[in-house]
Amino acid sequence: MEAVTYVAIIESPAHIAEAIAAALEATESPPAALAVALFECGPGQIEVSVHYAEEPARERLIKLIEGVAGKVGVGALRIEQVPLRNWVAEAERLRGPVRAGRFLVHGRHDRGKIPPGRFTFEIDAGLAFGTAHHATTRGCLIALDRLLKRGHPTHVLDVGTGTGILAIAAAKVLDGPVIASDVDPIAAAVAAENASRNGVRSRVLVVNAEGLAHLALRRAKADLLFANLLLRPLIELASSFARALRPGGMCVLSGILDTQARQVEARFRAFGFRLDSRIPIGGWTTLLLRRGSASKTPAD
Repeated sequence: MEAVTYVAIIESPAHIAEAIAAALEATESPPAALAVALFECGPGQIEVSVHYAEEPARERLIKLIEGVAGKVGVGALRIEQVPLRNWVAEAERLRGPVRAGRFLVHGRHDRGKIPPGRFTFEIDAGLAFGTAHHATTRGCLIALDRLLKRGHPTHVLDVGTGTGILAIAAAKVLDGPVIASDVDPIAAAVAAENASRNGVRSRVLVVNAEGLAHLALRRAKADLLFANLLLRPLIELASSFARALRPGGMCVLSGILDTQARQVEARFRAFGFRLDSRIPIGGWTTLLLRRGSASKTPAD
């Protein structure tokens, strides 16, 4: 018998499609989303498809969608069985290159079509997260692009690196070393492979670790730290990030819904950070926070 997964599909007006996708992807209720894709299906209409390893509860999904859409009309929700595939990679193959600030990110399938450049690189998802199609990754790349116009950090950390996209971007445009970590060993392997493919393997150290629980990370004093995670780990890691950053260092945080941004800001203010700017994209917010110059870091 062929193994199957499930896909939930709904058609939505374009202006709320990303917010619906974000809500379905961010929910912590099982089963978790394996991959999310958005495709044009008509003038002003977007088809949102979310893949699951197990059949999701229809009523729960409808409630989440209605919470975003309100009185805006959306199509009927369909939940279908589909053959088991690597839906992260499958979804990305159906999408083209993505621009975020000066950065241009493309997959292997577009190799040869995109001219090489300092701000251009190739990322394949495999079984890891992060190809710049998602608003959270785009937000981080836009943040890096903005920071490059102010100066050039020399020591960079990327916590929860996924495909390694942020570490690779930093390594390509900066001269200093980058340390990237991920709790998932598969993601760490994907990140290392992507770093090699983009010619920056010698400048990117990829480690398999939870948070900053690795000797290389605990010893680091960074000028710039990326963390594209979710609300709970960001809250839990605030004090560790404060210790890892030099005074005046920048922290780029994402994986944060718009409604969660104030909570994250408040948590990081308690550890000496101040808000530099926000980048809202499609229901998600990327925060740029600067660590204060105080000599002491608050305890947990």
